[in-house]
Amino acid sequence: MIGGGGRSAAGARARPGPAGTVRPPYRVSRLSGFRFTLDDMTEVASPHISRPRIIVLGVQPGTPPFRIVEIDGQVVGEAKALTDVLEAAAAYGITIHDADDPDVVRWVGGDKYTWSLH
Repeated sequence: MIGGGGRSAAGARARPGPAGTVRPPYRVSRLSGFRFTLDDMTEVASPHISRPRIIVLGVQPGTPPFRIVEIDGQVVGEAKALTDVLEAAAAYGITIHDADDPDVVRWVGGDKYTWSLH
């Protein structure tokens, strides 16, 4: 429906926009009183899910125990300490400023302090 405040069969209201345009309809929830607009469901409002370039897998049995390091989806080696992860990243041109940043490093099966089997 174009124009003023009528309702369609689905209960949505058309909203007049600037210069005679019509904005998308909105629904009013009778339970909560909040107004939900179709404009609220944009990419900007969606959660950001990233895949970090570095993934450190869980501790593997060995003498000493180690963790497998992947960079850009490829296994690049074993790490026996955090310094090994930093060195592997540097070899691929990646500088890690914060090893706790999930956009940079994903720690699977423990954090940067987990280097032994439980």
